[in-house]
Order: sequence, then structure tokens, then C-alpha cells
Amino acid sequence: MYTILVFTLIVLVGAYFAGLLGSLTGLGGGVVVIPLLTLGFGVDFHYAIGAALVASIATSSGSASAYVKEGITNIRLGMFLEIATTVGAVVGATIAIFLNSDIIAIIFGLVLIFTSAMSLRKKGIEHHVEGSPLAKRLKLFGTYPTKEGMKSYNLTNVVPGFLVMLVAGATSGLLGIGSGALKVLAMDSAMKVPFKVSTTTSNFMIGVTAAASAVVYLQRGYIDPGIAFPIVIGVLMGSLSGAKLLKKIDVKVLRLIFTFAILAVAINMIYNGILGKF
Repeated sequence: MYTILVFTLIVLVGAYFAGLLGSLTGLGGGVVVIPLLTLGFGVDFHYAIGAALVASIATSSGSASAYVKEGITNIRLGMFLEIATTVGAVVGATIAIFLNSDIIAIIFGLVLIFTSAMSLRKKGIEHHVEGSPLAKRLKLFGTYPTKEGMKSYNLTNVVPGFLVMLVAGATSGLLGIGSGALKVLAMDSAMKVPFKVSTTTSNFMIGVTAAASAVVYLQRGYIDPGIAFPIVIGVLMGSLSGAKLLKKIDVKVLRLIFTFAILAVAINMIYNGILGKF
């Protein structure tokens, strides 16, 4: 049995490394925090999700402000797509409240596999599109800074991208993770938004999406301060450390190792979920 102090310190350290690895690999801390709590400490899935959502709000708020200041984030696009992610998040969180933990674990494992696969795909592909009439009407185009100066871009497939964001929001509310892979897939692959803009705009949106989900968990009493507090502090400190290290180290090998580690966790989640061990 762990004492409260030992439990808090171990969770704090674990959350720090979750935030650090999540920041360096772009997969987010939630994919480590939830397995840490559920598999490592036997915490109920709903309480683990509640803690991960609160951590997502804190980390997104911290890092998103820096990207907005640098002029990379497309705020107008983010605010528009947040309509979809927020609606999806509330629906997903409501469904999760009534789902068995074993079912959530299996879904979580499958989403982790998808996220890992997405993290290995080729990035940074330049899109050159004329821009759809709807995107122009909503003024969703923008500019972002490059080494050669400010570069303008257009986007297309607004409706398909909006629908994928509904799924991303529902996944976030259901599982307590940022669903960054789905958000980037919607913007980069479907809407043809530059990858750098997609990732920063996704980060900007994560906090709002998580806040919508967290309200549902808070009303149901699934946000425990004793679990959420060390998770928030640890993940926030880890993500700040990761942001500093990101400029100094080559994270390609780290991302590859971490991706396969997440795959192993995913398989473990699915296995334990099928056996009903949650």
C-alpha cells in the first residue's frame, strides 16, 4: 500500500516524464498519464481521464500562448473548428460516464495504435491549393512565419475537416487525451493547412476541448484533486522542460522508441480490457 505522500511524489515524477516525452514527441502527456494511473496504480479509468483532462487544459494554455505570440497559430480557424470539437467533447464525455472501464480501455488502446501510426507518417509536406469558396467566405486563410519571411496559405475541404473535428472532440471527451493526431489529420491532410500551422492550431484548441469535457467529469465527481493536482504540476513542468530540450536535441530516434513503447502500452490496455481487469 502507498501512503498519500509516496503516491503523490511517484505520480508527480511520472507526470513530469509524461509531459517531457509528450512534448518532445508531439503525442501529448495524456497518452502516458492515463496508463500510468490505470495500469500502474489501479486508478479507475474515469478518475484517470478527469486528471488527464485538467492537465491538458494547463499544458495547452501554457504552450498555445507562445505559438499565438509567434504568429503561427490560425486563431480564426481554431475558433471555428472548436465549435465542432466542443460539441464532440461534451457528447464523448457524457458517453464515457456510462461506459464500463474495460470498454474504455479497449477503445483507448485502439486510439493509441492510431496515434502511434500517425506520429510515424511523413510530415512537412507543402500544400498548394487555391482555396475553397467556403474557406474564403469564412476568411480561414492566413500567413505564418518562415525563414524566408511570412508565407500565405489557403485551405479547402472545410466541411469534411469540420466533421473529423467532431470525431476528434468526441475522442478527447471519451478518453481524456488531446486527440492531436485526429485534429492534425483534419487540418493537414483534409483541409491542406501547412503542417506547422496545423500542429500549433491543434495545440491552441486542445485546452478548450478539454475544458468542455472536464465540466461533465467535474459534475459527476470524477475529478479528484488528490490525483489531478500532482498530474497537472508534473505534466506542466515536463512540457516546459521538453520545449527547451526540443531546440537542442534530435528527437527522431526518441519519437520512434516512444511510439513503439506506446504501441506496447496499447496492446496491454486492449488485453487487460478484454480480460475485464479494469
